Amino acid sequence: MSTSAAPDASQLETFPNQYPQRHYTIEIVCPEFTSVCPRTGQPDFGTIIITYVPREKCVELKSLKLYLQRYRNQGIFYETVVNRILDDFVRACQPAVCEVVGEFNPRGGITTTVTSTYEASSAPSTSKRKRSRTGRRSTAR
Repeated sequence: MSTSAAPDASQLETFPNQYPQRHYTIEIVCPEFTSVCPRTGQPDFGTIIITYVPREKCVELKSLKLYLQRYRNQGIFYETVVNRILDDFVRACQPAVCEVVGEFNPRGGITTTVTSTYEASSAPSTSKRKRSRTGRRSTAR
């Protein structure tokens, strides 16, 4: 598969959720995310964490992996990549709730974490929890 094509929501495959009546959370951690800084052309590395409450569909993980690999040669800012992943994920899966976190490796001695969230109007209330630096959930805010 060529990773030169731009990422798009249509590349994310889904399958039917076997428990659509149940409110449960899926967390996907992608620790090998890469893209390119649009200013310097240097590679950017980070971890993408996608946490969602599915409704009718769940994302198929191999398609997600291939989708994320398409960012490898994209010149894109951190804020844009996190929000684009969220938009594409919501378009493909139509979850009740979704959060995408990008924890990017240090560049010039500065680390950056970008968080973007989506909640469907009919989504059940969820509690917000603070994420630790390793991408795992920790104490409640």
